[in-house]
Amino acid sequence: MPTRPGIRHVRAGELDGSTAQSGGGMRRFAAISGELAGSRRIWMGETRVAPGTSSSDHHHGESETAIYVVSGHPEFVYAEESEGGPREKRVKAGPGDYVYVPPYVAHREENPDPDDEAVVVIARSTQEPVVVNLQSLFAG
Repeated sequence: MPTRPGIRHVRAGELDGSTAQSGGGMRRFAAISGELAGSRRIWMGETRVAPGTSSSDHHHGESETAIYVVSGHPEFVYAEESEGGPREKRVKAGPGDYVYVPPYVAHREENPDPDDEAVVVIARSTQEPVVVNLQSLFAG
């Protein structure tokens, strides 16, 4: 049996803000990555969306993304096909909610609250975060 490395503890103060970003009032911080924890297949971190701001439109390539809302009321906006062509759809989330974003789905995160930031924990199926910034949800 091969030797296995021990558990890696990444403390709150050790999160890395130099990860891929998508502008606006949103900041991503890596917690579990190859560099910080030695992970090979997953990435996990925290995102903070400032009050009254949003990210740019983007997708995460082949990565599946799972989101857990810690605080605030973030909204996740994406384009959905309909009979009249693509239209904007909105998922309004709150503390304790989970959101799943499939691979290549163009979206953006918004925080309509004028006073409080939204904080979410993100896990991705790729070891490092992939962020492909787009001109529009409909360009994706």
